[in-house]
Amino acid sequence: MRGRFESRRNRAWSVPVRAGLLTVSLSLVVPAFAQAQRLERRTIHELVDAQAPAAFDMFREYLGLPNDAHDPNAIRTLVTWLDAAFQARGFVTRELTTRGSPLLFAERHSQGARRTVLFYLQADGQPVSPEYWDQEDPYRPVLRMRGPDGTWSTIPWERLAGSRDDEWRIFARSASDSKGPNVQLLAALDAMTTAGITPDFNMKVIVDTEEELGSPHLAEAVESNRELLAADMLVILDGPPHISGRPTLKFGARGIATITLTTYGPRVPLHSGHYGNYAPNPALRLAQILGSMKDEHGRVTIPGFYDGVVLDSVTRATLASVPDDEEAIREQLGVAVADDVGESLQEAVQYPSLNIRGLSAGWVGAQRRTIVPATATAEIDVRLVIESDPNRLLRIIREHIERLGYQVLDREPTHEDRRRYPRLVSFTSEISYSAFRTEFDSEPGRWLSSALRHLYGVEPIKIRTSGGSIPIAPFVTTLNVPAVTVPTVNPDNNQHSPNENIRVGNFIDGIKVVLAILAQPIHHRGSTGT
Repeated sequence: MRGRFESRRNRAWSVPVRAGLLTVSLSLVVPAFAQAQRLERRTIHELVDAQAPAAFDMFREYLGLPNDAHDPNAIRTLVTWLDAAFQARGFVTRELTTRGSPLLFAERHSQGARRTVLFYLQADGQPVSPEYWDQEDPYRPVLRMRGPDGTWSTIPWERLAGSRDDEWRIFARSASDSKGPNVQLLAALDAMTTAGITPDFNMKVIVDTEEELGSPHLAEAVESNRELLAADMLVILDGPPHISGRPTLKFGARGIATITLTTYGPRVPLHSGHYGNYAPNPALRLAQILGSMKDEHGRVTIPGFYDGVVLDSVTRATLASVPDDEEAIREQLGVAVADDVGESLQEAVQYPSLNIRGLSAGWVGAQRRTIVPATATAEIDVRLVIESDPNRLLRIIREHIERLGYQVLDREPTHEDRRRYPRLVSFTSEISYSAFRTEFDSEPGRWLSSALRHLYGVEPIKIRTSGGSIPIAPFVTTLNVPAVTVPTVNPDNNQHSPNENIRVGNFIDGIKVVLAILAQPIHHRGSTGT
């Protein structure tokens, strides 16, 4: 364990942070703190506006660190940066070793606190293909403004220190997913230091460095460190709010399982003139398998796929309270009608889904050729809900394929397999993580709602289940804690794609949201904190 948090009058931390050629000194003076007082709305705005130039500089430094989850050396540098950043803010830190990249754990106590809040952050990012970005280096952030014709032009970063425009955008890998929320938390902590107050709860932070890989080692790490991670509630800083931009809380997320299907034809691609009408085409067979799984309205036809999901009148009313403009959503997506699973977007994501996320067979475009392919492959993701057993869903999908007359293997076929079975398909699957859902009236639900209501003067939008997946179920099930997501980045951020960005206004507003949460007292109902 490195570092030791001491609450001393005017103690100063100064920690140099080095990453390649980048160097930044994180230095702050911590006064004698006052215990958890709610900040006035105007004070929150003033504190964050004053903190903004330093926050942008910190963000620029952090964005400059490559964070491809596939690169252990990059993750090592990233963890070192974060370790120093949290130590500089009075946290005790520890790396949690896994069979992959380490997790970073940070902890800071508040005197007299009776609650402990665990914050989940994601630090790793998707790979980058620089040739598809409108900048030389996706890890060298650029500031841009949009002209009347919709085109983006680069402007000097230094303009962020003066009068800024909320519509400017910062372009870099992980600007929104999820380095933005990381820095929003750090900047909010700095603003609290300026205000001279601390939260009325103990803070724990866990930083996931393999989220984009499906967090393959997270569940094991949580189980091994359950006492260290013990908390009364979990707050996830991740993702965008409702498309309207209104303050939002998300109380659940679907889990995810994946399937790889491969059908087999001839041993090698064959000339379609010589062997068309004779050699079975694996692409056609794969298309038939996939086509049999859904009807023309987009509903899964596999018996029992939606079993267990019941939306009563109260739940439907809750879902209908989310101010979605269905017509505008379809307009934005460029589709005339939606799949007929649920009566709205919010209802649709309450059900498990079966999505074809990629197909491959033969060649297309300039590489096309007149052949019968040797194989065809489909990548499928199955989004999970808490009412559905993921193992059961994978089983009934496999059984459906078997009923179509296929011999289903978990490997490539052997010579004997090819001689024996007229229809062959390999089926491999993985359950990345399960779904979770927390009640609106849970303690974190009431507390976070109060913080956002105080900051914005309106009740936040409450989303029962978000469609995307985050690896939170291991915390909920192992630690037995309720979890709520606080989203803070712009919905149109291009996450996972070229030209990922964060809107300047969302970056600043996110710091204000986190500060409002940190300064919001938790109303106790007994002494059960850790």
